[in-house]
Amino acid sequence: MKMSVTSAATALFKQEWGFKNNDSVRIFVRYSGGGEDAFAFGIMKDTARYPAVSTVEDGITFYMEENDAWYMEGKDLTIDCRNDNIVFLR
Repeated sequence: MKMSVTSAATALFKQEWGFKNNDSVRIFVRYSGGGEDAFAFGIMKDTARYPAVSTVEDGITFYMEENDAWYMEGKDLTIDCRNDNIVFLR
């Protein structure tokens, strides 16, 4: 399981979301309702406690806690920007 963040996504986090160097972005799993997959990724500014996976891109730490790692199912996660929106590719 590996996490990567594209430079376009990092730029959006800094320019539109106000994140700065040394900030931490937690990627978590949230219930999103019915449909094909009842879960989705969420984003919040937080401090890591028990990170299962993390990466530092352009001064920002992106991570997922151990209790959310089940959703990755051993797959890699790429955080990207498309049409000025953050997208998660796994």
